[in-house]
Amino acid sequence: MYNTPISKKKIGTSLAAGILCLMVTFTAFAQAPVQKKVDGIIAKIDNHIVLRSELEFSYLQYLAQNKQNPQIQNPNLKCEIFKSMVQEKLLLARAEVDSVTVEEAVVAGELNRRVDYLASQAGGVERLEQYYNKSVKQLKDELRRTVRDQMVSEKMQRQITEKVTVTPKEVKRYFSQIPADSLPYFSSEVELGHIVKYAEVSRQQKAAARQQLEDLRKRIVAGEDFATLAKEYSQDPGSAAAGGELGFFKKKELVPEYEAAALRLEPGQMSNVVESMFGFHLIQLIERKGQEFNTRHILIKPATASVDIQDAITALDSVRTLIMNDSLTFAKAAKEFSDDKNTKDNGGMLTSRMTGSTYTPMDEVDPSIFFVIDTMTVGSVSKPVAFRTEDGREAVRILYLKSKSSPHMANLQDDYQKIAAATLAQKRDKAVDEWFRKNIGSVYIEIDPEFDNCKVLQLTQ
Repeated sequence: MYNTPISKKKIGTSLAAGILCLMVTFTAFAQAPVQKKVDGIIAKIDNHIVLRSELEFSYLQYLAQNKQNPQIQNPNLKCEIFKSMVQEKLLLARAEVDSVTVEEAVVAGELNRRVDYLASQAGGVERLEQYYNKSVKQLKDELRRTVRDQMVSEKMQRQITEKVTVTPKEVKRYFSQIPADSLPYFSSEVELGHIVKYAEVSRQQKAAARQQLEDLRKRIVAGEDFATLAKEYSQDPGSAAAGGELGFFKKKELVPEYEAAALRLEPGQMSNVVESMFGFHLIQLIERKGQEFNTRHILIKPATASVDIQDAITALDSVRTLIMNDSLTFAKAAKEFSDDKNTKDNGGMLTSRMTGSTYTPMDEVDPSIFFVIDTMTVGSVSKPVAFRTEDGREAVRILYLKSKSSPHMANLQDDYQKIAAATLAQKRDKAVDEWFRKNIGSVYIEIDPEFDNCKVLQLTQ
């Protein structure tokens, strides 16, 4: 979670969620065939367990990602991964005690992002479903708990380390301790910022979306099948193929407007048109089971007209002019005008999900951005460019190329931010290690004797 490009490849306490972060997108899909070969509970941490199949898959996935030969056994590596998995479960157990949760809407957003990535790698949603012989809904159902657990454990780690800071003296000391022959070589990297304006949906467009659902509702009332129409018309890619069915959710796990309408229904009943942050819905309650409920829906998103895109382009053109004339800094402009909540308070700077760094290797830059910045000079701001956000919204942005480095060996002058991040990661490691030492006795932990040699509970070593 906190590893940076400059730190050694350490698999330790702070990577309890970090290793899984790389693999969780694939684990639920690939786990079944692994379980046929070997399975069983190898650790219990309160109400959480670690399966042998999970460890085996995580181990093989790590080897593949680091281009290591799976035929050469590495028991020490497997032990470190096992420790990290046990430690993640301890984080989850303590999160339950401390009432640390992640909103379901946030989980759903991350789940959608990961499945979208999988689909892009597979060549589209249909090929993804064919490959795994499962619908997107089934894949998401299998991944949802894993993603939620990972996000909760990451949130716990953030709370543990949120007050950890480093001084310039600590950064210099950290760098001085790296052997000269171990200094990393950095390829060309860029620091990028953006200011985003979403295309506004007009009242006419909202009315058109609502009317489309009203017409579909009439057809259902007249006898047509809700699920069939959901497959044909719903704009929710995660549920449309399954007839709009979302699966079971608890209260407060769905957006309030949707949940309130669903809970007023009896099984088989259909709602009126409901508006939420995602668009307009028709909802049908399928079943209640204790505190959970299962629904299907038809989602229609208001269309975004070209005139609205043009309004956003015009607005950002004006912002760009202010920046180019030195009337406003890019950071202040981002804070005042950007619609991207994730970056507006960070000077508009884009950061890596994995490391939190503002530096991005050129070969990892999104193609839609790469071709814009390829001809830009450092310090310049692009003209407004239309794009589609990860959640499918039409938007426009201007891009700021803050810096661009040449390939080089790591040094304090050029790479202070990365070295500081690595120093901070090490200090966070120690903070999390200390937390484990204090909390390991607060939960029930049972380790399969086969793994006694891993010394999972000896966190002081």
